[in-house]
Amino acid sequence: MPDQQEARLLFEQRLGELRPRLHRYCARMAGSAVDGEDIVQETLIKAVEAFGRDPIDNTESWLFRIAHNAATDFLRRRRRQQAVHSEEEPEMIVDESASAVSRHAATAALRTFMHLPVAQRGAVILMDVLGYSLQEMRDITGLTVPAVKAALHRGRVRLRELAASPGEPPSLDDAELRRLARYADCFNAHDFDAVRNMLADDVALELVSRTRRSGRKEVSQYFSNYAGIGDWRLIPGLVDGRPALLVLDPARPEAPPSYFVIVEWKDGQVVRIRDFRHARYVAECAGMSPANLSEKT
Repeated sequence: MPDQQEARLLFEQRLGELRPRLHRYCARMAGSAVDGEDIVQETLIKAVEAFGRDPIDNTESWLFRIAHNAATDFLRRRRRQQAVHSEEEPEMIVDESASAVSRHAATAALRTFMHLPVAQRGAVILMDVLGYSLQEMRDITGLTVPAVKAALHRGRVRLRELAASPGEPPSLDDAELRRLARYADCFNAHDFDAVRNMLADDVALELVSRTRRSGRKEVSQYFSNYAGIGDWRLIPGLVDGRPALLVLDPARPEAPPSYFVIVEWKDGQVVRIRDFRHARYVAECAGMSPANLSEKT
């Protein structure tokens, strides 16, 4: 039916509009911009599957409820989940308009959120980062309003404690740095044949939010696309503590990386590439830091 087709197109357009906002939530729940995107993809798949089957009163609230459940499942699989319900006094009052002190949650490093129990983490992100009301948070998380208040209070206190005692920053080991530096050097020199020689036969490519390819032949075409554009230069670095290639714009040398590429290796060959060129919203909340090459040489 045309009406059904139109409704589906409008629904998918709305999903696209909410994708960056969903990522802000999922990345902080997972403590990683990359893992957060995995949860977003799972959320969107579930939403599309449920379209036309489940009644939807409020698309945004409904979608965030799916994302919350997907994030919780992800954390359970990773055995990171801690407390789900707060034990704070249920009648404790929490000011919905967060103070300037608690607002630092919006800029806290993603990995910092992993030190909070899941309920506290979700409450702080939903209110202090995304600006949802207590009632909206209740609908998304399934907790009662008093439980949300309690989790929010405890989460804010814990974040302030963590901000006062930052840990040691992560760093690349020598072997990983050498692999990334070699890949970046060949890529920057447009020596794509050398890059192709690094690929495993069953290499997988994901252009996040755009397409997937598999096998050396299909993935090799990806490098030709980069040969035709000039808004990039790769440098080795870290994204939320994991090895990555940060992408700089040569025309804006003082600007931070605009996006990044994750390259995974096995037995000295590239087995997976995840390129975030078409999902730059992921970089907005990722903790990106260039590798200090001079210290490793």
